[in-house]
Amino acid sequence: MLKRWLLILFVVYCNINDCKAHEVPEYDEVSIFLNVQRIGGIEMSAVIVDQTVYLPVGDLFNFLGIRNQASSTMDSISGTFINPEAKFLIDNIKNRISYLGKVYVLSPNDLITTPTSLYLRSDYFGRIFQLNCLFSFRNLSVTLSTELELPAIREMRQKQMRANVNKLKGVFQPDVKVGRVYPVFHLGTADYSLATSKDNVKGAEDTRISLGLGGVIAGGETNVILNYHSTEPFKELQQYYLWKLVDNDRSFAKQISAGKIYGQAIATIYAPIVGVQMTNTPTTYRRSFGSYMISNYTEPNWTVEMYVNNVLINYVKADASGFYTLNVPLVYGNSLVKLHFFGLYGEERFSEQTITVPFNFLPQNEFEYTISTGIVEDEYHSRFSRFSSNYGLSKRITVGAGAEYLSSITSGKAIPFINTSMWVSTNLLFSAEYDYKVQTKAVLSYNMSSGLQMEVSNIWYSKGQTAINNTFLEDRKVSLSFPLRGRVFSAYSRIALEQIVLPAFKYTTAQWMLSVALGSYSTSINTFSIFMPGHNPYVYSNLSISARMLKNIILTQQLQYEYLEKKLIGVKTELEKRIFRNGYANFSYERNFSSNITNTEIGLRCDFSFANTKTSVRKSNNAVRYFQAVNGSLMYDHKSKYINFSNHPNVGKGVIVLNPYLDINSNGRRDPDEPKATGLNIRVNAGRIKKNLKDTTIRITDLEAYAVVEVELDPSGFENIAWRLHQKNYSITVDPNSVKSVEVAVLVSGEVAGKIKTKDSEKNLGGIILHIYNTQSTLMASTVTEVDGYFSCLGLVPGKYFIQIDKVQLKRLQLTTAVDKIHFTIVPSQEGSVVDGLEFLLLATLN
Repeated sequence: MLKRWLLILFVVYCNINDCKAHEVPEYDEVSIFLNVQRIGGIEMSAVIVDQTVYLPVGDLFNFLGIRNQASSTMDSISGTFINPEAKFLIDNIKNRISYLGKVYVLSPNDLITTPTSLYLRSDYFGRIFQLNCLFSFRNLSVTLSTELELPAIREMRQKQMRANVNKLKGVFQPDVKVGRVYPVFHLGTADYSLATSKDNVKGAEDTRISLGLGGVIAGGETNVILNYHSTEPFKELQQYYLWKLVDNDRSFAKQISAGKIYGQAIATIYAPIVGVQMTNTPTTYRRSFGSYMISNYTEPNWTVEMYVNNVLINYVKADASGFYTLNVPLVYGNSLVKLHFFGLYGEERFSEQTITVPFNFLPQNEFEYTISTGIVEDEYHSRFSRFSSNYGLSKRITVGAGAEYLSSITSGKAIPFINTSMWVSTNLLFSAEYDYKVQTKAVLSYNMSSGLQMEVSNIWYSKGQTAINNTFLEDRKVSLSFPLRGRVFSAYSRIALEQIVLPAFKYTTAQWMLSVALGSYSTSINTFSIFMPGHNPYVYSNLSISARMLKNIILTQQLQYEYLEKKLIGVKTELEKRIFRNGYANFSYERNFSSNITNTEIGLRCDFSFANTKTSVRKSNNAVRYFQAVNGSLMYDHKSKYINFSNHPNVGKGVIVLNPYLDINSNGRRDPDEPKATGLNIRVNAGRIKKNLKDTTIRITDLEAYAVVEVELDPSGFENIAWRLHQKNYSITVDPNSVKSVEVAVLVSGEVAGKIKTKDSEKNLGGIILHIYNTQSTLMASTVTEVDGYFSCLGLVPGKYFIQIDKVQLKRLQLTTAVDKIHFTIVPSQEGSVVDGLEFLLLATLN
């Protein structure tokens, strides 16, 4: 019996100690504000122990769009983190977290369970899930930051892109349109870049300086770019200047340009053309109706955003070799596509080039033309002229014709041409062009909904032609590209063949590219082949692998292998690490075994808000090269005293500044005594938003000239509920090299309130309809009484009004009023005036 009692006491003792080990500490359950970068904020409950915050796992993951499910007893939560294969389990019973095959053992009080939520100590979100949480005990707020593309962020971007596609099709109804202004003279932007290098072998310094100035002369955009190279004399040939007048409301000539123009010539022209160009093609875009695939290379693992009409349409991440592919929406008229490149740590590059799409469609019965004439800055001072036109024969067929003249062509100075683009079927496009005695070319493109695209093109060159600088007789191309998708990977492949026919022989080139993304790894292999009659084929491959190591280190490894001789041609290793907030250190080693060259380079790059700087040292065998560079830009407006330094080009661009103010008297214009309004939020389809808390202005920067920016005003951030927006959607045309100031009127509304009573008792009545009219007897608002007979109406601008009960309802209820209407006045006020105490007395109708 004694042994039995001792055993019972031992078990009880163990249970008591076990309960003490899992005893929940004292805590306070409060409401905190969670702010997630690039998503927004939300209020949610949290648990605070001392000064440590615990966040509800389910509520947080639901807000971030992460799939999760709690157990019925709320002691565990399981789900998948972003990727379907990344499963996790947060278990309060076993006091551990399982994620990506790893088990994290928690301390006894790291998880707290309540009847409605499971709370996890905030620092574990950063350690395990890379969701870094910064808690402010004073403000009871948590700021969450991460480098991951969370499902909520992806959904927001996709939603934005879908909305932008609708806007590209014209689905935006502005309340206010702000058009162009044409000053006589204005100087507003400047770009600069300076690069110097020196090597220890030659000892000479090489300095390159570029200065760009942008302004407006006689209402037209004027851009001048001066280039200087210390090893060459200063030549006019290396300089750029262009004056361009744009008015999309004109019918005959929407664009007139003078200076160094872009001639779009058939003939081979290497030197700039100085002349004049005129066209009725607008700078805006028409409705999109199809897509065309483009692909190119940039830096490995960079993000590429595609803008059509300065609207974000699509984005993609480049693979380990820098390869990317994008679908370009086909629009009526010329397709001008611009790309923005974003690095791994915030670097930015802008592609100003125009990507030529070989299909040009116009709406039915619409005609466009372009006339160009000038002098080519070559050794012959060749005279150049070109006229091109296109006409929408039907919705599916566009035809074109024109002529080109170049005085230096020996085989025929004049080149008449015709072209056509045909929309054969939903997925099949055809384009053809004939240039008299020069060439004939045709392009056939087929796209499938699965992403597969096949393109076949052929160019036949006329014998003896000298307009195009080659001796080809024929150029044949075929390409096939398609995506590959799996549960844990995504891939893209492209196969391209090209055959060049020359008078004496022909040769064929082939390329096969495969790009694969798997987790944090990105791999790309490119195989190139050259086949010539009587020679062995030359085949080699480039292999690139990129991986993120630790937190801020990117490793990229490249190999080049030649198959015929079975040897490794070269290797290259690159490391990049973020060392400051805007600083990046990089190291690269490259060895070329064929040429016996070894290159080693170490560099430092700093991307400040006002400029980009770079310095590096490169050793190539025995030669050492030192390099330094800096570039940036400036935008200035004398009238508004606006000045802004930037790290990317601004010449040819514009800025919009929104000035929200309290329109106290509701006259639609800003009076001297009307103050600024704080708290306005906006959404735009282009540019970057910068808020100035000191003067309450909102700046939209990095805008392409002549773009129509669609601005949606959001009043949710106003500090006063009486502040209202009468006009929420603005359509603003960007002025080139200028800062456009737009006043945004914020109305200060008033409130009217009162009661309805009966004569014989103090019992109030509810459900009575009241109408509010202005002095012209125009209905301005309506309201309904509550159960106790109380009524109120907010949103009345300053002015004189009268209120009366709905007569039809009174007649139906067999009631009347002692007073038919009550007059009142909403007085102008910065805080919004309130008129209270109005009373209606209801009387029974006498039969």
